[in-house]
Amino acid sequence: MAKATLTISSKNYSSWSLRGWLLTKFSGLDFEEIVTAPDDPSARAEILLLSSSILVPCLRHEGAVVWDTLAIAEYLNEVMPDAGLLPADRIQRAHCRSISGEIHSGFTTLRASLPVNLKGHFPGFKIWSRAQADIDRVWFIWRDCLEKSGGPFLFGAQRTMADAMYAPVVTRFMTYDVKLAPPLKAYAETIMAMPEMQEWIAAAREEPAEIEELEVEY
Repeated sequence: MAKATLTISSKNYSSWSLRGWLLTKFSGLDFEEIVTAPDDPSARAEILLLSSSILVPCLRHEGAVVWDTLAIAEYLNEVMPDAGLLPADRIQRAHCRSISGEIHSGFTTLRASLPVNLKGHFPGFKIWSRAQADIDRVWFIWRDCLEKSGGPFLFGAQRTMADAMYAPVVTRFMTYDVKLAPPLKAYAETIMAMPEMQEWIAAAREEPAEIEELEVEY
């Protein structure tokens, strides 16, 4: 049987690639990475938020081709049902899907003004008021989930699709020195300490390519 493949773009800049990669790692599905160079036109469009049709990451598995992160999450939940990508409880599953969908389709100002850049660090970064509104909403979502579940992940002891979907936001907060209240800081540290995140970040730091549009001095 052919191994699954996951096509991704830059590990330093691509939030969508990180989400798809974490989802696949969390699922336990054995897969091979295919990396598209950041200077590829389609990869740049995805990273710079210039494409309305995001085709990276793309999972290929046993004849299925899945290229949207939420679709990848739902597909992986079907083929690897014991991985726990969704909570066991019906109400928690609905909540998990809702907050995952919200980060998937919203927070456009946060995305544009705090782009993912794992090699970057901008202490004292000035956050626009509209971006702060997005940040406030993320804080509310995290706090609500953690208070209900007890942590350390959004829905308790088990990592779910929601943790994969919000992981790039955690990296944004680290890159741009966004201050977090203690419970939210603890959650962010939990995400950053995951072996999968450490593996991804180490690879991102080894990437030679830079995208000038995302290397502006702030």
